Amino acid sequence: MKDYLDELEAEAIYILREVAGQFDRPALLFSGGKDSICLVHLALKAFRPGKFPFPLVHIDTGHNFREALDFRDHLAAEIGEKLIVRKVEDTIAKNKLQDARGKFPSRNALQTNTLLETIEEFEFDACIGGARRDEEKARAKERVFSVRDEFGQWDPKLQRPELWSIYNGKIHKGENVRVFPISNWTELDVWNYIQRENIQLPEIYFTHERECVLTENGQLMANNSFLNLDEKDVLVTRKVRYRTVGDMTCTAAVESEAFTVEDIIAEIKEAKISERGATRMDDRISEAAMEDRKKGGYF
Repeated sequence: MKDYLDELEAEAIYILREVAGQFDRPALLFSGGKDSICLVHLALKAFRPGKFPFPLVHIDTGHNFREALDFRDHLAAEIGEKLIVRKVEDTIAKNKLQDARGKFPSRNALQTNTLLETIEEFEFDACIGGARRDEEKARAKERVFSVRDEFGQWDPKLQRPELWSIYNGKIHKGENVRVFPISNWTELDVWNYIQRENIQLPEIYFTHERECVLTENGQLMANNSFLNLDEKDVLVTRKVRYRTVGDMTCTAAVESEAFTVEDIIAEIKEAKISERGATRMDDRISEAAMEDRKKGGYF
């Protein structure tokens, strides 16, 4: 009898194959983070021994963790799939945009511009991502197939029903669809799947010592060259790991003694805050921070 991980895996593989069947120019957004690594693993199961019917695409903000970028490049080379990288800093220079400011200058808002430019450049009609409904309440509103208009914008009031797992990918020219094959997974599901499948991850997900900036809210931000610190900022060295890997400027670490996947699973079971709630400063701008970014074209 199938267990729940088998059901989640089968659903995700079905969705990936639906994308391949319904769209002409899909892409899989791949950052080197755990969720997108799981998507690559699922795509290997869905399409091997053939090649992927889509390239891997990363929108690089320039503020990424080196560990994630190195793993991104290593995995793409290991499986022999095409990796397209587009840089936010190039968009800033080309369009004469104002770069992010402040003590923790996140480029997440600017990342949307580069994503939309990349979709236009390659004429992608579907972009596959690793977003999950348990991460943030705005993501819980979105369907597996999320239609975006010609400006990349999302209207939560105009979504298609997905009864009996029937996904409607019909779009007009210029529109595109964001696809979330692991939307029904939780953080714990992802880690249980990583354990079962023996999926390799960047070391940043496991406990290590790191010099961090202790924020006013008690968060631990990796000390790095992108932050604008002053003499009042407190630096501490702690044993930490990352529950989610976004930009170094907006993603906090959590104190941890989890050296193995089994340790992480036990830790998550005791956690009282979601991974984004515990670690992402950019989601704390307002109650609707994520939803506002998604309406504007953010993934």
